[in-house]
Amino acid sequence: MGQKLILPNLLIFMMMNLNSAVSSSLKCINIIALLGGASVSCAQPNTQSSVEQPKNVLLILVDDLKPTLGCYGDPIAVSPNIDRLAGLGIRFNNAYCNQAVCMASRYNLLTGARSTSTGLYNFGSEFRDIYPDAITLPQYFMNAGYHTEAIGKVFHVGHGNTDDKVSWSIPLHHEKMIEYILPESTNRQLTREEVFFENTRLYFDDVPPMRELPRGAAWEIADVLDEAYADGRIARRAIDRLRVHNANPEQPFFMAVGFMRPHLPFVPPKKYWDMYDPEKLPMPEFEQDPENAPPMAIKRGGEIEQFDKIPIGQHIFPDSIKRKLIHGYYASVSYVDAQVGRVVNELERLGMLDNTIVILWSDHGWHLGDHGYWTKHTLYEQANVIPLIMVVSGVTTPGTATDQIIETVDIYPTLTNLAGLGFPEAPQPIDGLSMVPVLKNPSLEIRDHAYHSFTRGGYIGRAIRTDRYRLVEWVRINNQDEERFYELYDYLTDPLETRNVYDEHPEVVASLMSILARHPQAENPAPRSR
Repeated sequence: MGQKLILPNLLIFMMMNLNSAVSSSLKCINIIALLGGASVSCAQPNTQSSVEQPKNVLLILVDDLKPTLGCYGDPIAVSPNIDRLAGLGIRFNNAYCNQAVCMASRYNLLTGARSTSTGLYNFGSEFRDIYPDAITLPQYFMNAGYHTEAIGKVFHVGHGNTDDKVSWSIPLHHEKMIEYILPESTNRQLTREEVFFENTRLYFDDVPPMRELPRGAAWEIADVLDEAYADGRIARRAIDRLRVHNANPEQPFFMAVGFMRPHLPFVPPKKYWDMYDPEKLPMPEFEQDPENAPPMAIKRGGEIEQFDKIPIGQHIFPDSIKRKLIHGYYASVSYVDAQVGRVVNELERLGMLDNTIVILWSDHGWHLGDHGYWTKHTLYEQANVIPLIMVVSGVTTPGTATDQIIETVDIYPTLTNLAGLGFPEAPQPIDGLSMVPVLKNPSLEIRDHAYHSFTRGGYIGRAIRTDRYRLVEWVRINNQDEERFYELYDYLTDPLETRNVYDEHPEVVASLMSILARHPQAENPAPRSR
């Protein structure tokens, strides 16, 4: 944390005369924040009662994980470790991302601002180009005296986006996102997705056009140890770092651990594939576009077509391809579940769980063939619903669940509130609500809808999701006077989103439009900086 700072006499006098009702640990935190994160030595007064240390934060991020977990009622998923984590705290049954895109969703989480507030929808746009003085979630804790660090995928690194170095006390521990072991998966050539995620074009001028690069395998099955792939190494690094922090308990930490799978390619070790009978996997029930859906809402191709063995330009895949992709997704979920378990088990073994806030979050959901769609990048349910689990000793009751609707942007103020740092103040918009009251009483309702967005075909879509309905409004970027398009889905009567019923329920539309009107019009997309 740097050299100790000798405080000026006036500041020492202020410290000595702080209200005695404030704990000395919070005095230290507030003074450090006042000094911009400089390291200080705060003497502890000689009191009879022990002073509670500030709680550590372990933020576990999982890429592309929809609620295909036992604790969310999935009968197929083998996820004992995440299920157990849910049993230690509270599970949010209605958690939603703010945009179903890796880069944007992670900005939503780490800045507390929705994409519609910042204009950060697309790859290649950096948040500091819009808000150069933004205070990210880890920065907020760093300014309060925490050591902050990131392991794996936290900010989205790739597609022209880079890490935010000032958010961390030590450099990011980076691992490869696109990784293969078997030579036949790439024929030992640089693949399209590797170029994307390694930001190759930022460093080399002679990279061929994307269409000329080979596609890497969508899956591989290698009989190797867990740490042969990135997520196993990420778990190992997190365990090692927890041991370091355990040896220095006076220093609170904020550790973000970002796992790669179940993001494509599906490359879990063979033993995780073997956990599933491919003939018993759930196949898509409805593989058509929603009836009456506007054209900009429809997804075709995209990310899934960047991988080998995937038919190009084909809407519905052969059953053999669908079954292999679903198999690979579930196997990847079980692989990442095992890595989460390793980290949480070590936290418990070290006796650190009671003084560590643990959150497990996914950046967005994933289409597993529903509507004939794969991956994310829509405003439909399967791309936007996410798992979210919080464990806070002394606040959450083990094994509880809540139906409270929560957005990704709510996590920032919830964490600062839990840490005793109040509601965050920052140059960028803070769009979330603190969910601490819900953590204490899961039956409370403090948010009546989730709000999320997506851009496609020159339009911005804004969606309101209540406990029963989703309303979507599509507006032409840069010309809001053009015709607007709408979608309405009733999840009580049509959970598979087979029909857009916007024209059939004017009273429901009027109610939801009044909710949408609470939100300002969306910012236009920020320019790409790379």
